[in-house]
Amino acid sequence: MFGVRYIKAQPTTYLMQFHKGQLVRQGAGLSFFYYAPASTLVAVPMASQEAGFMLELVTGDFQAVTVQGEVSFRVGDPKRTVALMDFSLRSNGKHASEDAERLRERVVVQAKVIIQQAIQALDLRDALRAPARIARETQAQLGAQAEVQALGLEILGVSIVAIKPTQDIARALEAEAREANLKAADDAIYQRRMAAVENERSIRQNELDTEVAVEEKQRDIQAARMDAQAALVQRENALRREQMTADVELEQSRKELVTSQAENTRALAEAEAHRVRAIMTALDQADPRVVQALAAVGMQPGQLIAQAFGGLAERAERIGQLNVSPELLSGLLGDAAPAAATAAGSRRAR
Repeated sequence: MFGVRYIKAQPTTYLMQFHKGQLVRQGAGLSFFYYAPASTLVAVPMASQEAGFMLELVTGDFQAVTVQGEVSFRVGDPKRTVALMDFSLRSNGKHASEDAERLRERVVVQAKVIIQQAIQALDLRDALRAPARIARETQAQLGAQAEVQALGLEILGVSIVAIKPTQDIARALEAEAREANLKAADDAIYQRRMAAVENERSIRQNELDTEVAVEEKQRDIQAARMDAQAALVQRENALRREQMTADVELEQSRKELVTSQAENTRALAEAEAHRVRAIMTALDQADPRVVQALAAVGMQPGQLIAQAFGGLAERAERIGQLNVSPELLSGLLGDAAPAAATAAGSRRAR
């Protein structure tokens, strides 16, 4: 009404109002009334924006590749952006120019230049394996570009989805990779078989070593047993020699004892013979009657009577007549018999 209008911006939109060429107000998410015939509104979107790209590039070994990716950015300094590009609004609330779309194209162009330089510095194989590294380098270099800084942009991220060669090259690489994988599989099978053979050899060697160790242990045990038996035999032989030595010494002692006893017996016999000879010599020189009297000492009455009768018999030629009455004989015998019996009883008692 009468040219007065109301505008309300989103929090992600930086809104500026110019009146007669002068900046009246600015800020994100503003809402106000303004006089349309004399005012110019500028709206700069500050939200993050994504710009996808698909580039046809050539590697360092002259192989064509397709690079597909995306760049994320936002307007960090709206004042710089407004100073270089037109973000003014029409009366219907839409931008008066297409600079908002061109901003994405300008960012993609800068990214393309950097990615192309990175791809040209690599061979095909290296380029196919380096999308992440190229994306990091592109993000770092893109944020340092003079045009990007002059527009007040902030690069949020660069992602490269894929780097693909042509179909023929892709099939060739697939075939080569397939052959390499098959060869690797064959090598793995060979290595596995070799490992199995080596393990079997190790197991067999361990078994042989174990058998040798057991055999050596048994041999050592047998040798120790034989040494023990030999030591036992030597000990038994030593004991036998000691026993034999002891027996010899005992026999020698017995022999010496027998010899000593024989010598003693001989000496005793010689002494007894000498004594008897001395006695006989003395008896030869003595009176027979004295000898006879000495012999009668300790005799029994019967012996004495017998000796008396013997004396009578020796002198029978001198005796004219000798009468021995039975009474005398029985009396003599009667006196001798009790005495003989008493002597026999005492001997038995002893």
